[in-house]
Order: sequence, then C-alpha cells, then structure tokens
Amino acid sequence: MKIFITREINKEAIDALRKLNDVELVINPKDTTLTQNQIIKKAKGCVCLVTLLTDKIDKGIIDALCPELKIIANYAVGFDNIDSEYAKEKNVAVTNTPEVMTQAVAEHAIALILACARRIVEGDEYVRADKYSLWEPDLLLGPEIASKNLGIVGMGRIGQALAKIAYHGFGMKILYHDINQNEEIERNLQADRVSLSSLLERSDFVSLHVPLLDETKHMIAKEELKQMKKSAILVNTARGAIIDEEALIEALRDKEIFAAGLDVFEKEGCVDERFYKLDNVVLTPHIASATYEARVSMGECVVENIKEVLAGRPPKTQVE
Repeated sequence: MKIFITREINKEAIDALRKLNDVELVINPKDTTLTQNQIIKKAKGCVCLVTLLTDKIDKGIIDALCPELKIIANYAVGFDNIDSEYAKEKNVAVTNTPEVMTQAVAEHAIALILACARRIVEGDEYVRADKYSLWEPDLLLGPEIASKNLGIVGMGRIGQALAKIAYHGFGMKILYHDINQNEEIERNLQADRVSLSSLLERSDFVSLHVPLLDETKHMIAKEELKQMKKSAILVNTARGAIIDEEALIEALRDKEIFAAGLDVFEKEGCVDERFYKLDNVVLTPHIASATYEARVSMGECVVENIKEVLAGRPPKTQVE
C-alpha cells in the first residue's frame, strides 16, 4: 500500500509510517512544492495522501487518485485546501490535526499582541542600527495589555485557549463573537458574547480565530476597521483572507488603528510588499503552530488516522 507525502514532515511521523507493514512510503523533499499535475503523477496508486495546507486538493486530483485513494490526511488544523465534500462523495476520508496545535497558536497570538503593543520589532531594529545611546522617556511608547478588552472572533479551541491565557495571565476583559454561545467561558472567565460591531468598537485588542469560509472571507474589511479604536491592535493567526489586506494596509498607513500582527496572508507565501514599508505591523511566516511539541503531535495525529483507515476503521479526526 502506497503512502505519498507531498512534502517532508517531522521525522518522528515518517519513522512511524516506515514501520507499518506492507507499506511503500514515498516522500517529496521538504524544499520543493508540487503542482497539481505533479501530485497526480507522483501519488498515482496511493492509498493514503498526506498533504499540507499549501496543497490544493481538488476534484481533479481526487478523481485521478480514485478508486485506490482511501484517505487524505491533512497535516494542519484547517482543511480549506481540500474539496472535502467531493472527497466524501468518493468515499475518501479527509482528516486534520485539531487540538494538538491549540496551545501553540494561542501563545503566538499573545506573542503578536505583545510584540505590537511593546513595539518589539521596532526596538530590535533601533538597537541593531546603533541608534540606542541613552534612556528616553518617549521612545517607542505603546499600550499595556493588563486589564484591557480583548475581542476574540471565533471562540473555538484556540479562541478559548487564548481567552484563558489573557484572563488569568493579564486580567484582560474577554469579549467574543461566535455563532455559538460558550456558557463555560462566560461563567469561568466572565466573558461577554457580543456582536462583531460591538466587539470591534469596544476592544483594545482583536484576535481572529475563525475558519476561512465564504461568509468569513474579508470579514474584516474597510468598514470593520473603521469601527475599531485608533489605539487598537489587530492580530490574525487564522487565515489571511479573513482580512481585506487592501483595507488593512490603508488603515495602518493612515493610523486608523495602532498596529497589526499577521502570521497569515491572503496568498500563502506571498506578502504584499506595501507591508514592508509600515512600521506598525509585525509579520511572521505562518509559524503560529511552530513548536516542537505541536509538530510532533501533528505527526502523531496523521499516523493514527492512517493506521485506522488501513485497518478498515474510521479515522479519529475525520472532518465533517
């Protein structure tokens, strides 16, 4: 049984897959990306396809790999890169790696909030440019985060983890916007569920944690940015297209908000160069889940799902 991995993942997962009986493991090197036609050619005959969020797995690929293909194991929490509805029609299981990245992404959201508020990147560049000579009372001032309002858009696993860190660690007031009410968070963290408009108007910090769907694309656009405080900081560790980048660049340039911290962008791996000219934005290369612990756990989740399918059982984290 052939397992094809579109790009090399963590060593522990690969070693575990190599130990499976009657399995041929084919791995595309980590420093190369494949076109859809290349995926079809290299993955032909595979029972298991291990993908990354940068791989667009559409009907064409699914059709080309069926009927042999039994599972698409996505090495990510999100699965908007896969036509999961069509896969279901073809009796192909689609799995992701939920929960295991929760703490890492929540911590990165906090890191971006702190980096923006305390102007860490600007301070680092200032020192490296040999501009620092003495303490100055008005140098690189920014807001404290303790006791401020944190607006969380999307109170799923990551949103909840962030809320707990912010509430217990910094005494922040939690506001959240979600289609579902979370009574536990409201009870334990004194959080308030509010409309998106109210959240944007009241929050000192806004962190996005919703999946990319038709209804969430450009959820934060020109009008939403105008509702935010001029002192507010916007953080995105979810999916880039949730924010209208054109509108955000304009808002940052015109100082309509204080700053933004972005780990994701509208086009994966392609950052609008206008961001580089702004000193009130912190940019990271989609590394919110980049902890040793998260990567090992993601690999374990992929391996367990494949094992279940090869044994004729439903995978543990099949997406619906």
